[in-house]
Amino acid sequence: MSKALCIAVLGVVMVAWTWDGFAAELQKGPRSAAAAPVRAVSGTGNVSPEDAARNYFTDLEVVTQDGRRVKFFSDVLKGHVVVISFVHTQCKNACPMVTRKLTLVRDLLEGQLGRPLQFVSISLNPAQDTPVALKMFAKRHEADHDGWVFLTGPVEHVTQIIRKLGQYSDDLEDHSTMILAGNVDRAHWTKIAPNAMPDGIAAKVRELMADKPAAPKG
Repeated sequence: MSKALCIAVLGVVMVAWTWDGFAAELQKGPRSAAAAPVRAVSGTGNVSPEDAARNYFTDLEVVTQDGRRVKFFSDVLKGHVVVISFVHTQCKNACPMVTRKLTLVRDLLEGQLGRPLQFVSISLNPAQDTPVALKMFAKRHEADHDGWVFLTGPVEHVTQIIRKLGQYSDDLEDHSTMILAGNVDRAHWTKIAPNAMPDGIAAKVRELMADKPAAPKG
């Protein structure tokens, strides 16, 4: 059921998965980069693609840096191309570095934030990272903008979401710096190493934004 099917699209090798295989790919480990972009096969059986995605990613309630309560799938992921990073506000090196790099990516994609593009930074330490702390972190690193949400919330909710995204670590000081990017509606995802250059990341995001359903025939 989780066997991959490789298909070539415009010269790019893409991997199509069932949801079981897609989940396994995300769960390979925080520092395991995907050999190729991965795509979850659309809904199975009587489950629609949207419901399959909601069931996988969860619709748990989390809180933004502005104190707004949101549902993870319905309010954060659905309808968006997302660039997801993982941070905590006491981090002195990796988190500021990745966040600053993503501000450069944001600048390269100026005018495209909002729908469909959204940047998402998820706290790895929700017990300590209050919305106010995340707001200060975002401001300090020039990331407090429309189209960029920082998320915290109940520890069990945030932890489950991070596990679903394959980036959980028991050791906060040895946390993942992997970046995930995905076209949620098209179930098209890729892992991006934190040492990737901003223009390379922006190019990947543009590819995801260009992935649209084929026009109806006839």
